[in-house]
Amino acid sequence: MKGSLISAEVLEPYAEALMSVAQSHNQVDKIGEDVSGLLSLLQSSPELGDFLSNPIIEAEAKKAVLQQLVGEQVHPYTMNILKLLVDRRRIMFLQGICEHFQDLLRQIKQTALAEVTSAVELSEAQRQAIVERVKALSGAQQVELKTEIDRDLIGGVIIKVGSQVLDASLRGQLRRIGMRLSAG
Repeated sequence: MKGSLISAEVLEPYAEALMSVAQSHNQVDKIGEDVSGLLSLLQSSPELGDFLSNPIIEAEAKKAVLQQLVGEQVHPYTMNILKLLVDRRRIMFLQGICEHFQDLLRQIKQTALAEVTSAVELSEAQRQAIVERVKALSGAQQVELKTEIDRDLIGGVIIKVGSQVLDASLRGQLRRIGMRLSAG
């Protein structure tokens, strides 16, 4: 309940406002790139997230760090929303706002997000086959792959698109065989 309240009251309005500004100024692709870059930065540097979330650190210091890190690379609208988040003490929700913005962007571009977990790195041919399969299943125009390697799968892949899960892993097949044997 708390997560959905934060989502409804904080994440959605800021992400939707950024999308509205991006659309009205025909900057959806550029701001989409900015948001992806911010997410990568936050994921590669947990210290940055800790710094931005720290209530003891002054707002001006946070703005200065953001300006120094991304000021020249991001669109001024993106920088303005970052400053607004700092001023309104909402910068700790930056990752969630960026993720929600990406969801909105996928809806606009009719893109499905496919989370693919495999035992080994996928070849380009395998990635393309997964993209085609997801397009057929979801009816999406485009597919964005988010890959992860899990050596415990032994072989095969698990593909998650929205609430649908396609488990074509060797571990999943062994589990299903085990369930049939124990039921019989």
